[in-house]
Amino acid sequence: MFISWRSYKSSFIEVHKFTRLIRMCHVEGCSNSGKKCSDVVMVPVTRIPLISQKCNGSSLNSVPQDGDTDVVEGIWRPSPYTALGNVISHYKQLSKFRLTSLVVITAMSGYAMAPTPFDIYTFSACSLGTGLVSAAANAINQYHEVPFDSQMSRTKNRVLVTGQLAPLHCIGFALLSATTGLSLLYFGVNGLTAALGFTNLILYTAVYTPLKRVSILNTWIGSLVGAIPPLMGWAGSAGNLDAASFFLAGVLFAWQFPHFNALSWNLRPDYSRAGYRMMAVTNPALCRRTSLKYTAAIAILSALAPFFNITSYWFLLESVPLNAYFCYLAFKFYQRTDSNTSRTLFRFSLIHLPCLMLLFLLNKQSGIATEKKSFIVGKWSRELPSTTP
Repeated sequence: MFISWRSYKSSFIEVHKFTRLIRMCHVEGCSNSGKKCSDVVMVPVTRIPLISQKCNGSSLNSVPQDGDTDVVEGIWRPSPYTALGNVISHYKQLSKFRLTSLVVITAMSGYAMAPTPFDIYTFSACSLGTGLVSAAANAINQYHEVPFDSQMSRTKNRVLVTGQLAPLHCIGFALLSATTGLSLLYFGVNGLTAALGFTNLILYTAVYTPLKRVSILNTWIGSLVGAIPPLMGWAGSAGNLDAASFFLAGVLFAWQFPHFNALSWNLRPDYSRAGYRMMAVTNPALCRRTSLKYTAAIAILSALAPFFNITSYWFLLESVPLNAYFCYLAFKFYQRTDSNTSRTLFRFSLIHLPCLMLLFLLNKQSGIATEKKSFIVGKWSRELPSTTP
């Protein structure tokens, strides 16, 4: 590569042969290197002068010597930049750390809700394995979407788009994370949990990701992907799935719609520019109706939980204010859809889910019933007359 730069009377930079020329001027006070700056010379991309130099003919203070790859004051660094601290940070971004953390929390909730004794080993293996599989899915997703992410303001600074991480690093990270995660789930938990994790990985990378540019059905597939982690947690604890586990997954499935529809509403120009088929872009009326409908579904499922012996009846009373306000915000979004109502609904959805999961755990019917049964059995056994001589 070449980079055009201003020459100075008291300095000389030898022109080297490279494959590409980029015309730019980082000198402070210089507005146009091509038209207003005279005596422009070519310098290697690894030899950029200080940004603090003035465009007034003054001498050049210092230029990095041969072999230097880091330019003074961080003006330029090779891409991809392979320092250990930066690579770890890039992998963290590649895994979408906050989204992966939310996935792990929902898997933990499913594990805790299962009517079985708590085991720290399987709990840790299930949580870590779920996180690694989620990180692998997010990495593969970003690998496939680089051309489209570069057209969106929200994603144009991702590490693969900006070249901070090489595609080979991304694939290696995804393969290692997926292999380690699925192995943890299979050998450390059970085969059912590993099968659910593998299914979710395929759904997200091979179905949801390409479907985003084909049909609005991608939102339903994405919601199914979001509903599987609590099933993984439940299967990791109980070793099987029952009606109560699908009840919890139904709440997670319904929650995805107001959450994502509210997020996508303010990103319509981005999604449209990148060619993504989202409800907010192709069918705004359906986007509003779906958000309100599934928010109401969350309230109904929460109200039915005590009647299916999933939670105590206190959960019904405690979840009403939380779900009622969620429905109120969804109704405002349906009634008057703008950036304010969509942003408010999206932000509250981030609070709503952890709070609702916490209420599920605090009012877990199976745990209460088990504790009561143990207490009654223990008391009854103490009252029995001793048969020993």
